[in-house]
Amino acid sequence: MHRDYELHPTPPSVADYLRLRAESGLSPKTPEQAAAALPGAWASFHVTHADGRTVGMGRVLGDGGWYFHVVDMAVLPDHQGRGIGGAIMEALLRRIREAAPPGAFVTLLADAPGRPLYLKHGFTETAPGSIGMALTL
Repeated sequence: MHRDYELHPTPPSVADYLRLRAESGLSPKTPEQAAAALPGAWASFHVTHADGRTVGMGRVLGDGGWYFHVVDMAVLPDHQGRGIGGAIMEALLRRIREAAPPGAFVTLLADAPGRPLYLKHGFTETAPGSIGMALTL
């Protein structure tokens, strides 16, 4: 990651979380959803630019012992290609490796733009043996 960026081991603010989701193409959430979700993460990182603006984020949800799910990976479009997503993913995986026993299960749902990043960090596609499923309430 370029020296103009700094990685922080904390979640972004609610306002920055909502902005990052909107500007990076993730589904919109309400301020109430964000305020409830951010403190519930097992691990969170965000990246700021030298100008102070938050430009990337990623979180892990999990039980701390066996299951870990990577969520909210987002980098603003005009800051992509500078190693920010990779730095966030490396930090999240390092945190998991430090705490989890061997054989811990790390999952994520990969949209097409993120697949190269996830493959680079050792994730493999599970289909056709298993597929991701979702229920929206």
